Amino acid sequence: MLNVLLAGVGGQGTVLAAKVLASAAQSKRWAVRTAETIGMAQRGGSVVSHVRMASQGEELYASLVTPGTADLIVAFEPGEAARALPYLSRSGTVVTARTTVQPVTAALAGAPYDGAAVIGALRSALADQAPAARLVAVDDAAVTTAVGTSRVLNMALLGAALATGGFPLALDDLREAVRACVKPQFVALNLAAIDEAARQAAALG
Repeated sequence: MLNVLLAGVGGQGTVLAAKVLASAAQSKRWAVRTAETIGMAQRGGSVVSHVRMASQGEELYASLVTPGTADLIVAFEPGEAARALPYLSRSGTVVTARTTVQPVTAALAGAPYDGAAVIGALRSALADQAPAARLVAVDDAAVTTAVGTSRVLNMALLGAALATGGFPLALDDLREAVRACVKPQFVALNLAAIDEAARQAAALG
């Protein structure tokens, strides 16, 4: 069983990312269940998508990932990575974008939070509580600048997640799922984002 949690902010493409990931899993004839908790997404609130995959032919009943069981967390910004951390298994992987999306409360207070500090705190927390877990901080701004649009952040993060290894879906599975799920006029951009993010992940080792 593979459990994936995708955490972002409304408008970042979290739900589409879950759909593409589920399609990639289904192409391997795995049973898949997904669910979303959307809340105030249209007002910039959190969006969390759950994707559960029966990769070994298991029976798959529940759609929600439970705390402490996520093999992979894909966070679309550092604060959402911190919010999702209780779901990570002790040997799981967190892939997060470095760019912050400042919440309304921070904007009103005039005190933006520091994404680099949050990522540092995540590293410390994992070192203390789950030393077998991994944290991959993606330079999403470099990827989206290279591609020419920030609207492909979701596919860039999925590309980075699969390129880091340790997850039994290949980049080619992801590319085929993009072709199946994304509108034709946006396929090339999304594939470019996957390739750029994968190159960056490979350079990080």
